[in-house]
Amino acid sequence: MTEYLDLGPSATGRHFHPLLDRLRAAGPVHRGELPDGSLVWLVTRYADVRAGLADPRLSLSKKHAGKWVGFGLPPVLDANLLNMDPPDHTRIRRLVGPAFGPRRIEALRPRIEHIAAELLAAIAPRGAADLVAAFAAPLPLMVICELLGIPPADRANLRGWTNAMLTGAPDADTARDSIVRLMVTLIRRKRTEPGDDLISAMVSARDRGDRLTEDELTSLAFLILVAGYEDPANLIGNGAVELCRSPALCSTLLADPDAAVTELLRYDTSAAVAPRRFPVEDMEIGGVTIRAGEPVLLLISSANRDPSVFPAAGEVRLDRSPNPHLSFGHGIHYCLGAGLARLTATIGLTTLVHRLPGLRLAVPEAALSWLPAFRVRSLTRLPVVWNPSEGES
Repeated sequence: MTEYLDLGPSATGRHFHPLLDRLRAAGPVHRGELPDGSLVWLVTRYADVRAGLADPRLSLSKKHAGKWVGFGLPPVLDANLLNMDPPDHTRIRRLVGPAFGPRRIEALRPRIEHIAAELLAAIAPRGAADLVAAFAAPLPLMVICELLGIPPADRANLRGWTNAMLTGAPDADTARDSIVRLMVTLIRRKRTEPGDDLISAMVSARDRGDRLTEDELTSLAFLILVAGYEDPANLIGNGAVELCRSPALCSTLLADPDAAVTELLRYDTSAAVAPRRFPVEDMEIGGVTIRAGEPVLLLISSANRDPSVFPAAGEVRLDRSPNPHLSFGHGIHYCLGAGLARLTATIGLTTLVHRLPGLRLAVPEAALSWLPAFRVRSLTRLPVVWNPSEGES
């Protein structure tokens, strides 16, 4: 027997993980309704989620969808990797993949460290700030915009636009149109004034080799931009909450940053739900028959707290090994920007500990403000205080 879940605002924020724990314990697959009225299947347990992420019968292409509303992106933004299967997915990923290779990402470390230090130096003497607005959001936004070649003057409204789209806010259509204008204008500019940046490289690949359609080019730039700052911004924000909760975590983070960030990724991942998938044929998941075309949501956050795989899954354990979390996906759709997200979040969190000693919440944890979107775990504000006289110079 499956349960029915309304995925409206009550399924977000501090209610999210307890809700998923209850669903996972009750069964592997449930029915759910999205805020737009779409009915979906929700997959809760690790083994089924991991298998589903790599199962070619679960298509990302909307041509296999039955009744589905979704974001309703225009074609100029919709031709992206989150809507594609091979061979188009393979072609586009192969084209842009080298820009996110380990050596290229590691080469960005000094610049990310510099940006993080500058942002925190500006607020360190104050002793209080909204950490989302002052640090968690601007750090990855500056990094990805520099990588893509988006000038500072065009960055100011990006987070507000994407938040509006994620939540279906009244101004969501206006926000979407604003992003389209920005992407189209940037691509036009890079055609006449190319630079040493990723958008210029993609424009060159499109125009010389005809390896991308115009919609694929614009959609790819849009996806890299949004995913490139949303994931690390939310990981820094969510991780900072854990640092405030447990001062002992700060020293452990500095001792082994990679292990700490891996565990924080598992514990409260930003990518709470994988992109919707559509069965190309009738199939069974967790003993439940799902018909072709019926949308399926693989609940990453639930899988990451499955006690059959992660003992004491509701606790942060920085010595957890192995730690096969699914926060960046699995299989051919594994997150293209995972390396950049990890590096940005690791530098961001370690720099926080160095520069803002005694970091703690300025409000009760129950008062923290979360984006009302079940797909992502995103703080809208994070009021914190620290001991300004003890920070590094």
